[in-house]
Amino acid sequence: MADLLVRGVDDAVAAALKARARAHGRSTEAEHRALLAEALTRPRRRTFAQALLAMPNVGNDEDFARVEDASPAPDVLA
Repeated sequence: MADLLVRGVDDAVAAALKARARAHGRSTEAEHRALLAEALTRPRRRTFAQALLAMPNVGNDEDFARVEDASPAPDVLA
């Protein structure tokens, strides 16, 4: 396993890390490892094209055709 040394960390960031570690019941070092693992091993974000391709087929275009109605819309705020 590798060792990492992080210098020049802002005092507020170090305090937040310590507080987060206390809240999770672990050492600051263990919290730092968990944060790094979470940030670097999560699945990569999908592109817009990948998101579109993942959408299920929900019907035909005609199923969602607009109904043209010339009557005025009801006043729902009254």
